[in-house]
Amino acid sequence: MAKAIINGKRSKGTIDPNIYGHFSEHLGRCIYNGIFVGENSDIPNVKGMRTDVVEALKKMGIPLLRWPGGCFADTYHWRDGIGPKENRKKIVNTNWGGVTEDNSFGTHEFMELCRQLGCEAYISGNVGSGTVQEFSDWIEYCNMGGQSPMAQERRKNGQDAPWNVKYWGIGNEAWGCGGNMEPEFYANLCRQYSTYLRNYDNDHKICKIASGANIADYHWTKVVMEKAGQFIDAVSLHFYTTPRTESWDDKGPATGFSRDEYYSTLSRTLYMEELIENHSRIIRQYQGERKVGLCVDEWGTWFDVEPGTNPGFLYQQNTMRDALVAAVNLNLFNNHCDTVVMANIAQVVNVLQSVILTEGGKMLLTPTYHVFEMYQGHQGAKQLESYVETALTGEGEHQVPNLHISSSVSDKGVLVTVANLSDTDSAKLDCALTGMGKMSRAEGRVLTGERGAFNDFGAEDRVKPVPLKAELTESGFKADLPACSVASFLLR
Repeated sequence: MAKAIINGKRSKGTIDPNIYGHFSEHLGRCIYNGIFVGENSDIPNVKGMRTDVVEALKKMGIPLLRWPGGCFADTYHWRDGIGPKENRKKIVNTNWGGVTEDNSFGTHEFMELCRQLGCEAYISGNVGSGTVQEFSDWIEYCNMGGQSPMAQERRKNGQDAPWNVKYWGIGNEAWGCGGNMEPEFYANLCRQYSTYLRNYDNDHKICKIASGANIADYHWTKVVMEKAGQFIDAVSLHFYTTPRTESWDDKGPATGFSRDEYYSTLSRTLYMEELIENHSRIIRQYQGERKVGLCVDEWGTWFDVEPGTNPGFLYQQNTMRDALVAAVNLNLFNNHCDTVVMANIAQVVNVLQSVILTEGGKMLLTPTYHVFEMYQGHQGAKQLESYVETALTGEGEHQVPNLHISSSVSDKGVLVTVANLSDTDSAKLDCALTGMGKMSRAEGRVLTGERGAFNDFGAEDRVKPVPLKAELTESGFKADLPACSVASFLLR
């Protein structure tokens, strides 16, 4: 019996809903055919946005969407994507697949998507190949409510009221595809850009997010915070989970993987906690009196592409292994909500660890989608200190704790989310809730299957949540967690 304790008297604060954010890039079939099919498509849509995808994302509770990249962001010039579609410039997407980008999905289309989803917009600006003027004009175009050249141009293009976009990324991966910059050079650029990224409404102040480190590049975070920390509101962090770390050309398959690759993936994703703690420690050291947050605005699994697909499209299947990676990371973000203010899984449709896959007019929900849906009650809730007894599972150097937990409380009740990482052994959980009184009702759900189980077209519901019995006790509840599972418990 694994003992767990949820302490109702200790909390790190409110779990920012944006921790459950997503990422959409002009990459492969994420935007085109995944989200956007155009108004003339036979696929049901509203203003070009796929109805089935929009409804699924709304049901999952998407709070925020990042766009247009990624590496694409630092080659993207926003004026190419506004105005009549027939006049928009066609370019080659040199980052992803060498395909033609017709810019039919631009700023107005992205903001329409966010309107339909009811979510916040997070726009990554072009620092790598753009200019300060270009970035400044984009914010004015989106956020100026009064009279100005950019506001007038926006109105001419059909949008009278400002969108008041809050979240703006000052470049993307400036250490790599965003310009191959040294941290000192980027920090000075960040100061310069930040100076001209202005607020146009005191009631809608923007949040400036600096391009942060690649994995454990703590020197990058130190330099950016030391030189530009007083000019920004958050710093980003990118970390992708792969089963093999020797070469990016051989990351391992998304399906049909070995037991060793299953555990190496889980072991690798647990490294996220060390990264969060170390980068957050540096941020706190240099933030001064104003709080600077950590945005993990690219995370998730990255495997070899599916056989027969364009290598530049990064299309991969999604198994129970991915579901456990999602559960572990979301638990970690919840438990570090005092510093992590946003996270964006990569990517929302048809790319990397997607929550949705499409094929023509067909759509399916991945195991990762179901984890986000099961965890959505954490959004905006008060995090609670959680502890669970664990045993090591796995083999050799890739052993990991078998259980991983987080919890929160809101007006809906206490939500406890637990992942059982063992692919062979179930676990009996005895969870005590302290400082909250006795509960009168417990509802459990579980997502489970063989470690390589996945949903496919023609078998869309192979992996989906089902009810899980939770027995109330004097102090909390008991439940049996199947092997390779993600469970959620709502207690009232």
